[in-house]
Amino acid sequence: MLRDDLRTLWTEPRPPDAPARVRRDWALLAAGLAGVALEATLREDVVWRPAAVVFAVWLCLLPLWRRTRPLAMVTLAFGSVILLQVASLLAAPREPVGLDIGAVVLVLVYALPRWGSGREIVLGGAVILAAFAVCVVAYGTPAAERVGGFVFLLLPGLIGAAVRFWGTARERQLEQVRSREREQLARELHDTVAHHVSAMVIHAQAGRVLAGADPSAAVEALEGVEEEGARTLEEMRAMVAALRDRGVGAELAPPAGVADLERLVRTPGGHLKVDLDLDGELDSLPPALDAAVFRIVQESVTNARRHAVSATEVVVRVAAERHAVRVSVRDNGQRTGRGRDGYGLAGLRERAALLGGALRAGPGADQGWHVEAELPRARSESRGHSRPRR
Repeated sequence: MLRDDLRTLWTEPRPPDAPARVRRDWALLAAGLAGVALEATLREDVVWRPAAVVFAVWLCLLPLWRRTRPLAMVTLAFGSVILLQVASLLAAPREPVGLDIGAVVLVLVYALPRWGSGREIVLGGAVILAAFAVCVVAYGTPAAERVGGFVFLLLPGLIGAAVRFWGTARERQLEQVRSREREQLARELHDTVAHHVSAMVIHAQAGRVLAGADPSAAVEALEGVEEEGARTLEEMRAMVAALRDRGVGAELAPPAGVADLERLVRTPGGHLKVDLDLDGELDSLPPALDAAVFRIVQESVTNARRHAVSATEVVVRVAAERHAVRVSVRDNGQRTGRGRDGYGLAGLRERAALLGGALRAGPGADQGWHVEAELPRARSESRGHSRPRR
């Protein structure tokens, strides 16, 4: 069991999409260099002052690459610590060599388990422990101070590992949400195709029956088959290209759509008044788009009822335009400034993206929480379902 755990740790890859540098990296560098200048100027008991200053500046520069080169930075930093301590042992100075600002290396201890691969974590941890052992030998610290120093050195690494685990768990949950959205879209695609194909079969059967007695009626039946086939292809193009290989569930109940919004907003038990406004031709939307509009309104109204602070009203607007459908849900609660979306909004963004649209959510300019979505119609919708001419 232990051997399997170690093998799993050793083969663990790096977290994806590690940022090279962000603004706080430069702020950390500026604070470190300012600390070096102040400590070197104000402290009178600095041993080997020029070497200590150069060494401290070196340690302040290394965190700039801590995410993209975690093992290299830990090796350079703690390897330098080992060399400096060995030099101090040979020269036997009266006091420890170096500046207190050198504690910036704790940032590297945090970054190693946060951004490194399993192999880098193991090798980097060995370098850190070696540097700690050399420091203990060099200064002969008491046992209590050794334990305290070890805990102080280990704590940033534990925090980094915890943050990495939390981020991985959240990403896994988000992926599950996206997977459920794809599976639901796959079921809706199944229903859409089944509906249109059934209509095509009926038209074809009617055309075969009427072919001998009424050729013009048979031609109309074939035109109906062609139109239904075109609609089916449009629906499939809207979703299949973005769907991954997922199993299609056996659930065949028709999904809720715009026609169900009145029932949704009239659901008893809510403390908010919901003002619903439907504008434009919304009766003949493609099934996937129809279901997406309902899901966006449903999730947004539910979130407002649960989380809107001091809100009394939610305004829902659904407008059908020539090429797109726009959905807006706004509440008049206090502006909370929530920085992280829930899993429901993540799923809605995934659904909107799969349909070729976009969804934005965030605090309003004055008050409340706003959700805005723009979903394109199928190309056949923009042509008004016109029957092909012959």
